[in-house]
Amino acid sequence: MNELNGYDIEDLEVGMTASFSKTITEADIILFAGASGDNNAIHINEDFARTTPFGGRIAHGFLTASTISAAIANRLPGPGTIYIAQEMRFVGPVRPGDTVTARVTVKQLTRERSRAVLLTICSVGDKVVVEGEATVRTTSRARREATV
Repeated sequence: MNELNGYDIEDLEVGMTASFSKTITEADIILFAGASGDNNAIHINEDFARTTPFGGRIAHGFLTASTISAAIANRLPGPGTIYIAQEMRFVGPVRPGDTVTARVTVKQLTRERSRAVLLTICSVGDKVVVEGEATVRTTSRARREATV
């Protein structure tokens, strides 16, 4: 692993995995609503949210999914990685105070293009709440050395 650039494509192997965990706070939800403009009452109004099938407030799906981005950027492949695509399904709610763990696993590598396909799973405890797949461009020692 390159400390400044994460794992280069040359260092990655199918099956490698990493995770990132974050507790979703009230402040996270309110700040995300402000930053995104998504002020859906299911996220910010407890009285309304109690009338929904969830029975209370839930975090924004994309706030939950942002832990995937943190796992990719900070852990695997790490710094220098560029997101190309993300496919995901939201399969369960996340409530204020829940700790979300995003796990990324290398599924496929295209070394000549410095591309990796990663399985992406977010869980709260043993329950999957987001599942999907990301395509990223990684750093490459060969590309860095060719430019020196």
